[in-house]
Amino acid sequence: MKAYHMTGGDTIAAPATPPGEGGIGIVRISGPRALGIAERLFASPRGRRPESHRALYGHIVEPETGEPVDEVLLLYMKAPRTYTREDVVEVHCHGGMVPLSRVLSLALAQGARLAEPGEFTRRAFLAGRLDLCQAEAALDLIRAKTEAAGHLALSQLEGGLSGRVRELREMLLLAAAHLEASIDFPEEEMELASMEEMRRLMEAARDGAASLAGTFREGRLFRDGVKTAIVGRPNVGKSSLLNALLSRSRAIVAEMPGTTRDVIEEHLSIRGLPLLMMDTAGIRGARDMVEEEGVKRSLKALTDADLVLAVLDASVPLAPEDRLVLDRLSDRNAVLVLNKCDLPMAWEETLLGNDSFPPRVRTSAREGRGLEDLKDAIQRAALGSGAFRSDGVLVTTLRHKAALDGARRFIEAALDALASEPPEITAVELREAMDRLAEIGGEVTTEDVLERIFSEFCIGK
Repeated sequence: MKAYHMTGGDTIAAPATPPGEGGIGIVRISGPRALGIAERLFASPRGRRPESHRALYGHIVEPETGEPVDEVLLLYMKAPRTYTREDVVEVHCHGGMVPLSRVLSLALAQGARLAEPGEFTRRAFLAGRLDLCQAEAALDLIRAKTEAAGHLALSQLEGGLSGRVRELREMLLLAAAHLEASIDFPEEEMELASMEEMRRLMEAARDGAASLAGTFREGRLFRDGVKTAIVGRPNVGKSSLLNALLSRSRAIVAEMPGTTRDVIEEHLSIRGLPLLMMDTAGIRGARDMVEEEGVKRSLKALTDADLVLAVLDASVPLAPEDRLVLDRLSDRNAVLVLNKCDLPMAWEETLLGNDSFPPRVRTSAREGRGLEDLKDAIQRAALGSGAFRSDGVLVTTLRHKAALDGARRFIEAALDALASEPPEITAVELREAMDRLAEIGGEVTTEDVLERIFSEFCIGK
């Protein structure tokens, strides 16, 4: 396992902006030697020294020769009023690989070491600047692909979910206080009112944990996106539909069937919901080995998808391959797209049966008809309620859900024990429930969990 050098007063450095050309590139330095390193590399025109939380114009220079490396702004932030609660220096130089790499190399030569992925945020967590839930939200905000996903991540970064979890722990702490009194003074019978209050608190915490855990499906979709497979037999307009939803030509469209041989993936936002759209090869009896592999991948995409858009050509009679697609939708979350509605309908919808599942939408990908209706259907099918929760408090990771489910189970065990077991048994179950909740914010955690979470971050964050 990779070891993090989190103690011993070391100083870390890394680019805080992505690689490539840009107007500005930032090198971030954090730790007790950050200011000293900056002062050895930075020269201002009037010899001014950096002041906390003030930008200073000057140059980064080679310390031995005095040769200018780049014209920069230097920002020094004195602990603890920083992201990591350590001294932090940011060098705002010109964007591009050469200025960034030269400034970073000089900082490393002066005693800093290259930061591990996520180490700045990890230091913020260990210093108490963020809890673990907020640290994960920082990554979610960076990765957010829609405004709604960004709103959700920002709410968690500002402590929305952490606050809800603290409320649940407070309920259990109050219940535990009533219980400890009965353990400390066994000769006195617990008053009925106190017993009822304890039960009420435990039931409220149990229901709250279950309610939060129940938001995981919606939260995961906003965090990770809805994997959406566009499937159908060849030439029904799958690629045209993808291009129409994207409002640009992404997939090749041709009259010849079987043009799409592989799964084409593209990110898209619909009603604030991030989607990973997968345009698949036409499902039919393959004509060659390449097409056969494409069909296999199409069927796998259909199986793995959160949502399936099954496309039928409404202008020609239903084919056996259409039935093959329809037969695979019985247990899938799907929307049926009756495409090419700009042409005369060649069959009646009653051929699909009278059942309203899956929901049906008529479109013309070529003329852009029905796309708004399709977007509404996608939102309803993906979210169920069809609306983003306005309070923004959703569970977005399996780690959070597992902890909430564990807390609920221990609370239920505590409620069962309360009726028939010694109070010490109830106390044990309550402590276990509180520990499960504490895992969400990182008050109780393991090195393996921290390693897994922070390894997902980019270097420099």
